[in-house]
Amino acid sequence: MMEMAVKLALLLLSLSILGNLYRMLKGPSMPDRVIALDAVGINLLALIAMVSIAAGTRVYLDLVLLIGILAFLGTAAFARYLERGVVMEVDPDHRDPQ
Repeated sequence: MMEMAVKLALLLLSLSILGNLYRMLKGPSMPDRVIALDAVGINLLALIAMVSIAAGTRVYLDLVLLIGILAFLGTAAFARYLERGVVMEVDPDHRDPQ
């Protein structure tokens, strides 16, 4: 029973990722694409966690943490870019003391 539930979850998560990839490519606006990219990251986390459950191992859980951190940083960088037009601001008056 548990094996069947994991397979169903893997199938539904894969379909969800495909739907989000379509929205990411065809999104009407850039914020829609950023949200779709974030949703792909979240669904990928869940998919890897389900693979870890199906395999009966904890090896993939470190990968889940890494992808979660990268997805968060990517979404924050995209949001900052959409808001200000740049990701990192450079102060022209700042000079290195070298």
